Amino acid sequence: MNTRSRAFLARLGIAHPIIQAPMGGGGSTPALAAAVSNEGGLGFLAAAYLTPPEIAGAIDELRKRTDKPFGVNLFCGGYERAGEAGPVPPAMMALMAKHHAALGLAPPAPPQPQRDPAPAQIEAVLAARVPVFSFTFGIPSAEVIARFKAAGTYVMGTATTVEEGRRLAAAGVDAIVAQGAEAGAHRGTFASSFERAMVGIVALVPALADAVAVPVIASGGIMDGRGIVAAEALGAVAVALGTAFLVCDEAGVPEAYKTAILGAAEHRTTLTRAFSGRPARGIANAFLEEAEASGAIAPFPVQNALTRPMRTAAAKAGDTERLSLWAGQGVRLARRMKAAALVRVLIREIAETRLNLTS
Repeated sequence: MNTRSRAFLARLGIAHPIIQAPMGGGGSTPALAAAVSNEGGLGFLAAAYLTPPEIAGAIDELRKRTDKPFGVNLFCGGYERAGEAGPVPPAMMALMAKHHAALGLAPPAPPQPQRDPAPAQIEAVLAARVPVFSFTFGIPSAEVIARFKAAGTYVMGTATTVEEGRRLAAAGVDAIVAQGAEAGAHRGTFASSFERAMVGIVALVPALADAVAVPVIASGGIMDGRGIVAAEALGAVAVALGTAFLVCDEAGVPEAYKTAILGAAEHRTTLTRAFSGRPARGIANAFLEEAEASGAIAPFPVQNALTRPMRTAAAKAGDTERLSLWAGQGVRLARRMKAAALVRVLIREIAETRLNLTS
C-alpha cells in the first residue's frame, strides 16, 4: 500500500481500501453498509430515491448497526431540463401499456412534472452530520460543499473524464471517484456527451491521478483482490465495488435479480436509457431491448418515473424481463455470501496478490 492510500484510510478512519458503492433503488441497505463498515471498509447508503424523512430514518438505522465511518450518496444534477421534456412519445406509452398489462397493472399515465429533490435531500444529509457525503450527475453549489466540509464531512464527487475530475477538484471536493466505462448502473457524466465519456478505468484512473491533487478512487468492473491491487498500481487510493456487493445477503434487491447477476457474463451487460432516460449499464432483458428498438425513450427523469410502477411490480413478482438489472462488466466474477465475509475474502486476496507480485 502506498503513502497516499495510507493517508486516505487514516483520514476516513477505515482500515481497508474497500468502499461499498452506493446502489440506488434498494440495493444499498443500512444492513449492507454497516456490515462493510464494521469490517473496516466504507459502507454507503444510496439516498437519491429517498425522501428527507426516509433519509433520516435510514441513517438512524445505520448508526444503530455501526459506530464506524459510513457515507451517503445523492444525485446532484440531471433535473435541470426536466420541465422541457415534453410529452412522452406515443410509442413509449404503447410499449409501457403492453408491459403493464403483462404484470396486471392499470394502463400507464404520463408522469407529472418533477421538482429536483436534491435540495431537500441535501438538507437532510447535512442535518445528520454524516462522516462522508458523495454525489454524482453533477456538482453541488460551492455553498453546499462548504457547508458539508464545515460540518467535518468528507466530500467525494464522481468523474467519468479528466475534465470532470478537474472541475470537481476546483469545486473543493476531498476525493474523486473515477467511474470507468465498465461500471454498472448510471453513468455520472456531466461535462460532455455520454458517448465521449466512456473511458475505461485503466485509462481514466492514472490520467486523473496525474491531473488532480486530491485522492482518486477507482470504480468499474472491480470484483476481487486482483482488481483492487491493479487499481492501486494505476494510482487509486481505494476502490468502490458495486456489483460485487449487490449479490450479498444484505443487499436489498430481489433474489431473482441476484440470481440473474450470478448467471450473467460480461457480454450480457449493455449501456441503456431504457429504464431511466439516462445511460446506465445493466444486464439485457426483454424490456430493455424493446425500449431501445422503439427509439422513443423519454429523457431523465421522465422515463425513470414512467417505468417505476413496472419496475416495482416486476421486483415483487421476481420478473427479471421487466426489472432494471444494473450490473458492471465484472459480473462473471460475482460471488454470493454475506457482506462481511466478502470484505474478509477481498482482504485476503489483496494480500495474496501483493505476495505473488513480489515472489
